[in-house]
Amino acid sequence: MSETTAPAPTTSLTVTAGSDVSTTHGTATGSGAGSARARRAWIALRALQVVLALFYGFASALPKLIAHPSAAESFDRIGWGSAGMYTIGLLELAGAVALLIPVLQSVAAMALSALMVGAFVVQVTVFDGQYAATPVILMVPLTLIAWARRGHNADLLRLVRRQA
Repeated sequence: MSETTAPAPTTSLTVTAGSDVSTTHGTATGSGAGSARARRAWIALRALQVVLALFYGFASALPKLIAHPSAAESFDRIGWGSAGMYTIGLLELAGAVALLIPVLQSVAAMALSALMVGAFVVQVTVFDGQYAATPVILMVPLTLIAWARRGHNADLLRLVRRQA
């Protein structure tokens, strides 16, 4: 699971495709404090992704997909009915799964953030802001994941171009 890359000319932290590779001050680190810190950061970010995937898959998407009365009532109040409820549920479930797939994790975090922008708008306009903080709070770690895993976007683009 671990992979090493050639030294990078920058002094930034680089984490790539499911590995715990880091570069600090232009040298590849395979041991030492920089490597340990990079590994802990990679593990923490991955754990955050798993927690968010579980949240979106079970706590958010599942009630919509099984038409739990609370979810159905909310979507009826919005005026979207069951079609909107199932659509949002499927999008959340797809995002939850994609958060766990290395090549898709950045795009998934961006897509779920976009859903949270919509959720915020709905909370403010339809529900008088009752739970408007929830989507905003969820956007913070999603934005962090999208930024930290942005290197995977190039991998995804290469895969898409190869398939076309």
